[in-house]
This record gives sequence, structure tokens and C-alpha cells, in this order.
Amino acid sequence: MSRRPKYFQNEHTGRDRWMVSYTDVMTILLILFVAVAARAVQQPQPCGKPSCGKPGGGKPSCGRPSDTGPNGMSYRTDAPSGEAGEALREAKAVLDSRGIHPSLEARGLVISLPQAVLYPSGEDRISPGALPLIGRIAAVLLKLPNKVTLVGHADPVPIHNGRFGNNWELSAARSLKLLELLTSRYGIPEARLAVSSYGSYSPRSPNDTAEGRAENRRVEIVILNETPAS
Repeated sequence: MSRRPKYFQNEHTGRDRWMVSYTDVMTILLILFVAVAARAVQQPQPCGKPSCGKPGGGKPSCGRPSDTGPNGMSYRTDAPSGEAGEALREAKAVLDSRGIHPSLEARGLVISLPQAVLYPSGEDRISPGALPLIGRIAAVLLKLPNKVTLVGHADPVPIHNGRFGNNWELSAARSLKLLELLTSRYGIPEARLAVSSYGSYSPRSPNDTAEGRAENRRVEIVILNETPAS
């Protein structure tokens, strides 16, 4: 059996050495990029504002003010500002004077209506007794050009009836019924309204008590924080 010429062996060995060196360089670069990315994720971002920080000392906490719900989610609660914010504050004052107490949040003016006030248990039919309350809200909506989102919420207790398969469907149907009422009875333009459903996945109170579950069964009328186009 003939042996391979020596110069071929040297050529093969040199090529292999070049490949090993190239692989080492790529591995080192990959490790470097991973380390830089991990450091960027862990390192807190600078605040950039003198007022940013925790009250009473402690490490600075950047970003906008927020509340943490029982499910661990953070919700922005800073009030709207500017021209749009002023209009929403005026609407809030009117609603407060009518016994309705909405909250100003980053997303807009939020009117939270408990299920027990609007609907019978397990149904999407709006109770006749809720009409005066909805009428007072509709009168304020008619004076604003802002878009409005109707957000349905439920508790995690499974629903047991033949009409709705789960709490998602029930909370969405309740929002839709409210939309139909606002348009047909009170003349709110359909183009301003939208419907959303969170089911049981955005609670405002713990679900381990009957009182907490009752607070989570609600529909929110959200007057969006926006500046109307001129």
C-alpha cells in the first residue's frame, strides 16, 4: 500500500489548524456577546429624572408610577396630562358630582361597574335598574370626542349554563350588550366604541374570597386618553 506524499499530509494538517483557530475565535465571540447581553438585562436603566426613586430612600425605581395587582402584573396609574388630560379631569369631576367615581389612569378615565349592578348572575342581559346609572355616564360620553373601550372582566369560577362556554364568552357578551345599549338608546356613535374581554385574567382583587371575586366581575368603560384630530 502506497503512502501519501508528505507534502499532502502537511497541507491537510495546516488546513485543520486553520479551522480550529477559526472555531475558537467564533466561540470566544459568542461567549462575549452572551455576557454583554446578560449584563444589559440585569443592569438597571438610569432614571434620567431627579424625582425618580422610591419614597423614603432605597434604590431608584425607573419608569412611570404603577400599582401591582394580585396576579403580579403592574398597571400604570399616572394620570393623563395636557389638553386630553384636562378634558378627562373635567369629565371625572362631572361624574363624581353624579355619584360615580372613576379613576384617572394612563390609558384614560376608567369607570368600573360591578357585575351585580349591571347584570343578573351568569347573564349578559342588562338589568332595568342599571339604566339610570348608564344614562348618567352616557350623557358625559356624548360631550367628549374620545374613543371608548368597553372591557369585560370575570372571576375564575367556571360558568355553568348552556349559553356561554366559559368566562371569556360571558365577559365579552356583557361588553357587547353594553355597546348595543349605548348606541341604540343613548346615541353614542358606534365608530367611537370598541369591545374587549380579559375573562378572569386581569383581577383587581384576590379571588380567594367572595368579596374579591365580586370586585373582579365587572365591566370597565374606558374613555381613552387621546387628543382628537383637528
